[in-house]
Formats: sequence, C-alpha cells, structure tokens
Amino acid sequence: MIIYNVTVNVEKEVEESWLAWMKEVHIPDILATGFFHEHKILRLLNETENEGETYAVQYFTDELDKLEKYMTDEAPRLREEHIKKFQDKCVSFRTFLETV
Repeated sequence: MIIYNVTVNVEKEVEESWLAWMKEVHIPDILATGFFHEHKILRLLNETENEGETYAVQYFTDELDKLEKYMTDEAPRLREEHIKKFQDKCVSFRTFLETV
C-alpha cells in the first residue's frame, strides 16, 4: 500500500471552511482522478507549537506508478486550486509512505 500524505497547518479563522471545502470539493476532486481508492483525514492531537490546527490528509493507492503519475498529471492543478482558495492561511508539506 502506498500512501500520499499531505500535512496541513490551517489558521483557526479558516479552519471550518477549509475542512468543509476539503470534504465537499477537494478530496472528491482528487479521488475522481482515479489514482487513489481511499482517503482519511486526521487531526493532530499533540500539536502545541504552531498557531492553528494541523491535519494529515492521506490518500491510498496500490502502486507507486499511480502516485507518480498523479503528481505529474493532476497535482499541480489541484494544488493551485487549494492555494487560490486559502492563499497564506495554510502551510503544507507532502510525504510518500509505504506500508511494511
């Protein structure tokens, strides 16, 4: 199993609208690409240093090739939509994981 993990720190003032937009628009758009078959949204409980809340959004696929194709063909457009919507209210980083 390959996991595409996006960790996002979201400012409190946009947290509610960000979470709704993720669930209603962004995640369905990512899943509609066909590269992922499942997702999870997790909120960090032990966050103490940053302002806002930190979430991990995980997308699951069965092949590394699918993740690489998603990153090339779809991710730039979808990432740009996120940036336009929330500008400097979110900071994120991405990791690729493999279950062992």
